[in-house]
Amino acid sequence: MKALVVDDSKSIRQIERKYLEEMGFTVVEAENGQEALERLKENPDVRLIILDWHMPVMNGYEFLKAVRANPEWNEIKIMMVTTENQQKSVVEAIMAGANEYLMKPFDKEMLETKIRFLLEGAL
Repeated sequence: MKALVVDDSKSIRQIERKYLEEMGFTVVEAENGQEALERLKENPDVRLIILDWHMPVMNGYEFLKAVRANPEWNEIKIMMVTTENQQKSVVEAIMAGANEYLMKPFDKEMLETKIRFLLEGAL
């Protein structure tokens, strides 16, 4: 299964990539939402997106809305993984189409638990 990791922090992308690869995922990366849209077009088999909120060029919320506006990508599961902890922001992300939300900092077990719940039966 293929996952797309979208975060402007290279170190966070590396951590998420490592955890996802240990779970058996093939991982593609993007530094911002605009680059992530390009990666999605290049990788139509992406089934999971791990998405940061605060990024330059196109932030995670804008990217989320763009993905959910495209019917081709309706089946992709999207998990926001961010320091954005305002209740209002969590609600906005879920209402815009995020399937799950995880606060930074996180550990491997927290990420794996959320992903397994999100994709139950698909792994």
